[in-house]
Amino acid sequence: MKRRVALAGFLHETNTFAPSRANFANFQQGGGYLPLSRVREILERCGGINLGISGVLEHAGEQGWELVPILWSGAIPSAHVEKDAYERIAGEILDGIAGAGSLDGIYLDLHGAMVCEHLDDGEGHLIENVRKIVGPDTFIAASLDLHGNVTERMMEHADALVAFRTYPHIDMAETGRRTAVQLDALMARGRPHAKAFRRLPYLIPIAWQCTSLEPARSIYHLVADLEGGQVASTSFLTGFPAADFEECAPTVLAYGDTREAADAAADRIFDLVMRSESAFAGSAYPADEAVREAMRIARGASKPVVIADTQDNPGAGGNSDTTGMLRALIRNDAERAAIGLIVDPEAARIAHEAGEGAEVTLALGGHSGIEGDAPLEATFTVERLSDGRFDAPGPYYGGASMNLGPSACLVIGGVRVVVATYKAQLADQQMFRFVGIEPTEQAILVNKSSVHFRADFEPIAETILVGVAPGPMPLDPADLPWTRLAPGMRLSPNGPAFLSREDPARKAVGE
Repeated sequence: MKRRVALAGFLHETNTFAPSRANFANFQQGGGYLPLSRVREILERCGGINLGISGVLEHAGEQGWELVPILWSGAIPSAHVEKDAYERIAGEILDGIAGAGSLDGIYLDLHGAMVCEHLDDGEGHLIENVRKIVGPDTFIAASLDLHGNVTERMMEHADALVAFRTYPHIDMAETGRRTAVQLDALMARGRPHAKAFRRLPYLIPIAWQCTSLEPARSIYHLVADLEGGQVASTSFLTGFPAADFEECAPTVLAYGDTREAADAAADRIFDLVMRSESAFAGSAYPADEAVREAMRIARGASKPVVIADTQDNPGAGGNSDTTGMLRALIRNDAERAAIGLIVDPEAARIAHEAGEGAEVTLALGGHSGIEGDAPLEATFTVERLSDGRFDAPGPYYGGASMNLGPSACLVIGGVRVVVATYKAQLADQQMFRFVGIEPTEQAILVNKSSVHFRADFEPIAETILVGVAPGPMPLDPADLPWTRLAPGMRLSPNGPAFLSREDPARKAVGE
């Protein structure tokens, strides 16, 4: 008999300190994700790309599932999801499940770090309400981003939570497939697995969570190796260290035939992560030093030096419009340099009105109110215009169709600037090429990204540097103005511990 499975997705990574919130229109547009899709649109749009739902569709086709697609949506990271957006999207998902009839299983494509204006735990609230509709006998499985902050509520109400194992996230579709395999096993088994859940006591800076680097590389090898026999599934989530609520933390999840098997697997991962605390730290360069070091290396290099503008990463809630790294390029007379994306709809509009070859005087970027940042007032040459539509074939976006709106390549001195209307993390070489910049011909590339860009840029890079300029996502989580973390949580590896806001000292231990 065919398994009857409902499909839905609702993804958002929330930086509660970021300058802009996510509204319903952001989910409709999708940013680096697909636009909001309903029913048949899910099946038409989500196949064959690097998203969890894509891997599920592939497995479902192989196994002959009868699918009930409901709604899939995602918005690029930002501050809180607005209440209206959450209630509209979650409400449509819940109504779809309630009206779906008898179901054997439910797959949810989630992020794991959604915070809303009115809810700290957007995904936990959604999963709990799905459980209320379908009851205890229908299995619920969800795939999660490696940066999810898993909560007790999520663990309680889902039968399986399965997280990515790569950062850059080149395994999103594969994780969806692994989640579908777990859901299939649960439906065949007819009863849930035993669960084990561990929360780590320190936050991990996102730039040092990269799974091609140590210590994450060894940790994820262990996570994969532990699956098998009595252990059905294991996950380690490095967490998203910019969500100001009590359950923000890295976590370990394990599912097994027995409580003992699940606990043993979770404990082995937890112990390794605890031993790795000191290794989850790295070094970065202030903006001018990063540019000067890149220029020095580039003089003897055959490939571009890539600088990560990590603190304005739109994949972590930035608006992709700060000007610190751009100013450093100009100030240090960098040549054959390119930076992207600077998201400035007004600048893009002016460039399009002026036309290719024109000179335009702009106050570019710097409109997010970030301390230490401001618009860059200068005269630029409009070199190339674009409607902002292209496919991103690299391993992170996996062929997704992008729409950045009216866009332009602006030139100032030896620096080319990719200006766009809509934000997306610069994690694909095509995000330079669509405005006429060939990335492999540049001496220096500055990407507004923390890690995802590595998947497509490491093969063409002489080396990669991490640059620090003003932005809404500090490299060190200890620099954020936390108010609601769990007391005692270390704000960075071996860093100060958070004290509750009720503490009269209102100061972190160790400062």
